[in-house]
Amino acid sequence: MKAAELREKSAVELSAELTENYKEQFKLRMQQSAGQMTRSSEVKRVRREIARIKTVLSEKQRAGETG
Repeated sequence: MKAAELREKSAVELSAELTENYKEQFKLRMQQSAGQMTRSSEVKRVRREIARIKTVLSEKQRAGETG
């Protein structure tokens, strides 16, 4: 998801999406450690998605947006 699409969402929606991405990242790490990973590029994609969401959340926090 692009940063412009993330900026349209509320802080609550972003927090929920961040939680989902953390869960996905954990699953991917477990697959990688067990040697079951098929596409290693997914780890990079999820990591970048988490960074995007955190950036947009901090922008909203600085702007004083809630909910």
